[in-house]
Amino acid sequence: MADTNPLPYAGVRVVEFTHMVMGPTCGLILADLGAEVIKVEPVEGDNTRRLLGSGAGFFPTFNRNKKSIALDLKQPEGIEAALRLIATADIVSENFKPGTMKKLGLDYDTLKTLHPGLIYVSHKGFLPGPYDHRTALDEVVQMMGGLAYMTGRSGDPLRAGTSVNDIMGGMFGAIGAMAALRQRELTGKGCEVQSALFENNVFLVAQHMMQFAATGKPADPMPSRISAWAVYDVFTVKDGEQIFLAAVSDKQWAVFCQAFGLEELAADPRLKTNNDRVLAREWMMPILRSHLAERSAAELAAVFEKNELPFAPITKPQALFDDPHLNATGGLAPVRMNDGHMAKVPLAPFTLDGVRPGIRLQPPRLGEHTVELLREAGYDDAAIEALRRRHITTGD
Repeated sequence: MADTNPLPYAGVRVVEFTHMVMGPTCGLILADLGAEVIKVEPVEGDNTRRLLGSGAGFFPTFNRNKKSIALDLKQPEGIEAALRLIATADIVSENFKPGTMKKLGLDYDTLKTLHPGLIYVSHKGFLPGPYDHRTALDEVVQMMGGLAYMTGRSGDPLRAGTSVNDIMGGMFGAIGAMAALRQRELTGKGCEVQSALFENNVFLVAQHMMQFAATGKPADPMPSRISAWAVYDVFTVKDGEQIFLAAVSDKQWAVFCQAFGLEELAADPRLKTNNDRVLAREWMMPILRSHLAERSAAELAAVFEKNELPFAPITKPQALFDDPHLNATGGLAPVRMNDGHMAKVPLAPFTLDGVRPGIRLQPPRLGEHTVELLREAGYDDAAIEALRRRHITTGD
């Protein structure tokens, strides 16, 4: 993609009232694709800027390519400034508790009377229905939606190791916004888009639901499942290292046996087909584990790669900063962290004409674009200063 080509959503303006992960992910996708995304923050700043532990990286991860304006939405003047921004927007995105935006007069039913072409994206715990009054979190819906059951060992439900529903829920919100933009081209009318954590989680476990529908047998949790493939497991090898190795077809099994001198197993009629080998795992796998145990993970990886067999090192997240593939392909880009130092962040996992959408704007400082945006909205310097004095806004 040449630098002169516009990104697909250049010229689209998004005003987002979002925090944490789900809502910001929606804005991130649209921003990466060229939209002008304006993040409306409270005057004290999005709480995500101050999180510790597992939340310490949320803000720089999900808020690149955005502008920040700080407004006190508890004050009428703050609401008035927000409404002026919305009047110029194609999309409004929010992920507050049900009823919050209505109390502020910023809900879809109110705004659509002012702006019939507005697209309004709501990110919630549940789509409208019996559960929609509940407070939801990623972990809550993983527990109630079958994902924690499938991830953990039997009797030990375990949440997935990342915010899968928050991130995917935001992605589906962005997909809905894209669909609504196209629909507006056809009809001239905006609409409300709703995306929800619980329904997203159910979409993720649909394959296990449909496994039951197809077979009449409940899906076992992943650690105790009967795999569809015979060799598809983590092996502990020399010096206690671990590596994932797989041979998922009869051809791969033959190549695997030849590469590691297992001609007897290759010729064993009890192991002729993949299904035969699945049924033989109880006695076959100890033989394979013993045969490979004295080889290093690097040696095994080299043999598997040479023979085009599936394999994977067991990698910790921090090691990905130095991943040769990610660095060679431009999959990581410099990003400004909350304290101002620079790190690297993964870009969107797709290309447009061979290029990953990059970082045009660093994650904004609190209110970094307040003055610029208020001036665009018709405020003069005296009016902006008056809002500052009353702590209705802050920033540059």
